[in-house]
Amino acid sequence: MTTTTDAIEVKVPDIGDFSGVPVIELHVAAGDTVAPEDPLITLESDKATMDVPSPAAGTVERLAVSVGDEVSEGDVILTLAGGDGAAPAGVAEGQQAADVQQQEPSPAEVSGAAAAAEASAQAAPAAAPAPAAAGPSGDGAAPAGAHAGPSVRRLARELEIDLSTITGTGEKGRITKEDLLATLKGPAAPAAAPAAAAGAGIPEIPPQDFSKFGPVETQPLPRIKRISGPFLQRSWLNIPHVTHNDEADITELDAYRKELDTAAKAEGYRVTLLAFLMKAAVSTLQAFPEVNSSLSPEKDSLILKSYYHIGIAVDTPGGLVVPVIRDVDRKGVTALSKELGEVSKRARDGKLTPDDMSGGTFTISSLGGIGGTAFTPIVNAPEVAILGVVRSKMQPVWNGAEFVPRLMLPLSLSYDHRVIDGALAARFTRHLAQLLEDMRKLIL
Repeated sequence: MTTTTDAIEVKVPDIGDFSGVPVIELHVAAGDTVAPEDPLITLESDKATMDVPSPAAGTVERLAVSVGDEVSEGDVILTLAGGDGAAPAGVAEGQQAADVQQQEPSPAEVSGAAAAAEASAQAAPAAAPAPAAAGPSGDGAAPAGAHAGPSVRRLARELEIDLSTITGTGEKGRITKEDLLATLKGPAAPAAAPAAAAGAGIPEIPPQDFSKFGPVETQPLPRIKRISGPFLQRSWLNIPHVTHNDEADITELDAYRKELDTAAKAEGYRVTLLAFLMKAAVSTLQAFPEVNSSLSPEKDSLILKSYYHIGIAVDTPGGLVVPVIRDVDRKGVTALSKELGEVSKRARDGKLTPDDMSGGTFTISSLGGIGGTAFTPIVNAPEVAILGVVRSKMQPVWNGAEFVPRLMLPLSLSYDHRVIDGALAARFTRHLAQLLEDMRKLIL
């Protein structure tokens, strides 16, 4: 944040390793009065949606950005005339950065089938297509010649509809929500097809007017799914996926987990199977380092990683996100259980930052609380494998003399066949199962 004699220049704070992040919404206009912490603009990277708050009270003199502009750390957002509670000239930009709050968690990397991909900064513009024409006034109200309110503009972005192609039926030609929905039934719909797939050589699914067959209702995709979808599609199209299935006998492990969980409840946290899975996964990754790697950009070598950051898919009201638990090899089950509880709460509250969802080397997607027998999670590129687990169940198992009831946990390992072949996948999964079957091999 920079000050002049009469005003403050508010700049984009530290937004991690991202640059060229699109501005998807303006919350203020020239002449508006703001209070400290009031949101000024909303940015949307491939990882998260973030509001940039006002560092001080004052009046907006000039906006320096419009909807669709791409900004990076240090770029000027607006000029703020001083008012009551204005920040002093010596306020550090680092303090401003600390106040950035994530409005909604995203995907980079994520879904129950896979976490959102860890994307480079160059991919950020694809997360939110810029409007075809920005308002000439620079306030981002709507494309030139279009008149629409903030809620309509937001819906248009989510439906990927160009407002400049619509004739408004509201007062003084204002575009209404009904006008947007009406375009989905008319010839304008094909023009709104996403451009991301246009160059992929894969034909688009032809649009249909479903209202001809019965009543319909259009609901915009949640932001997390809208952002993560292209990355999941990219991973699926670029990676030759194979899934190997196995199962682990966790009868003794689960009995021990329940003992730890009973004691943990008194201290305000829970011990779940996920913490043991993370420890077993790290030990297995250490035994099979190719699985803890990424392909080089030239696709002719492997980048082996000597750190173990495990991504965990978390179900939230807005969709699945994948926070990353760092240095799992240096933490015990108790520490991991506490961290998992805290991270899961921040994910559900929408308080994760892009850094919280970056840097993973391996991902675990657990549907154990829901059910199922097996599934194919999508590899969270640039990782080369992802582990999927579903609900364990009691089964009769032959021990050589008789069938005995044992608690069996299904395991599904999806992997990049360019890096991992079937034999390696089978050995990796069996090694993981053996660790879960004999908890003495796990270092707590």
